[in-house]
Amino acid sequence: MDVLRERSAGLDVHRSVIVACVLLSTLGSRVTKEVKHFAATAAGLAELVAWLSGYGVTHVGMEGTGVYWMAVYAALEAVSGLTPIVANARHIKAVPGRKTDVIDAEWIARLIRYGLVRASFVPPQPIRHLRDLTRYRRTLVEVQASERRRLIKLLEAADMKLAEVLSDVFGVTGRAILCALIEGEATPAQMAALAKGLARKKIAPLTVALGGQLAEHQRLMLRMQLHRIEATEQQIAELDEQIEARVARYGVEMKLLTSIPGIDRVGAAAILAEIGPDMSRFATAANLAAWAGACPANNESAGKKRPAGARSGNRHLLTVLCNAAVSASRKKGSYFRAKYYSLKSRIGGGKAVLAIGHKLLICIWHMLTSGEVYRDLGEAHLDRRNQQQALKRYARKLDALGYIIVPKQGVAAMAA
Repeated sequence: MDVLRERSAGLDVHRSVIVACVLLSTLGSRVTKEVKHFAATAAGLAELVAWLSGYGVTHVGMEGTGVYWMAVYAALEAVSGLTPIVANARHIKAVPGRKTDVIDAEWIARLIRYGLVRASFVPPQPIRHLRDLTRYRRTLVEVQASERRRLIKLLEAADMKLAEVLSDVFGVTGRAILCALIEGEATPAQMAALAKGLARKKIAPLTVALGGQLAEHQRLMLRMQLHRIEATEQQIAELDEQIEARVARYGVEMKLLTSIPGIDRVGAAAILAEIGPDMSRFATAANLAAWAGACPANNESAGKKRPAGARSGNRHLLTVLCNAAVSASRKKGSYFRAKYYSLKSRIGGGKAVLAIGHKLLICIWHMLTSGEVYRDLGEAHLDRRNQQQALKRYARKLDALGYIIVPKQGVAAMAA
């Protein structure tokens, strides 16, 4: 096997310690191995970088498990002439047998030495920072949704049917009523009178719905839950400001992404944070879809293809794509709406949403590669395509039976 890198290193990264193994050789000479342990601290990382640079190492490999590799990668990428490689842990499993940290580091170094490791996609630092913000925003949105469900559950336990009357319990009217419930001094009629706008048409149903009774401990819990919801909303707003400031430099890419049905600025920022603006890292749209986990896995043996489950990929990106697919399927007159209902009748709603998410990702790759704005094919595209396919199919059958097909215009011309 040919040696591609004469000075390579492998790192076995843990929370508190990093085991480094360097393999050194020149053409035709024997391999020299050097092993050393470093603390996983700022001082330890500086010592690791100096140690690797002292041996003239050009490529360093490590497993991409957990978050421990991130600080190491950031320290190594800042060194000129040193290329850090983060690999999928499942792709570099050692042969079963002895298992120590030193052996793991040496195995990684050998794989790097012979070029047997495929580097995982690690976006540049600005995109990684944006990714931290968008992923934390998603976490806060999930926390907020969970807390809202708890609050509505508490109201139901107290026989307060507010959610049955108001479509949005946390709108202007709903919050005013919640504050009144926390105070515990207003009557159901007085709380119903707090309705604003169109909700004033529901004063009578609101009076009936608020006929329950909150206990003292339930008022305490309601106050804490509402306070937590409002605090989370404020934090989400702060994150939105930071995200908007960071995506300002990607104005062209944001404009392209938001031109796709179902993708707003929040979704566009999340997509950009996961895949970055440069599509050269993904050779084709199919490579991007496979990396994201938006297409089925392969299971073929002896020339036979067997059903395979969903491919593991970037779950954060996949969640954004599925949410965008649901929104796109609701846009009247769009191609994605027609395609969604065409697929839903055959494979079900869940798989249809994933299929539309896959199509969205294909569009995103082509748009970011070519710089072209999205152009919708229209809801009638599938009908036109199916009609053309049917005409070709019938034409082949008639030709096989020995018939000649003459269009109506040709028949009229012959009759004249």
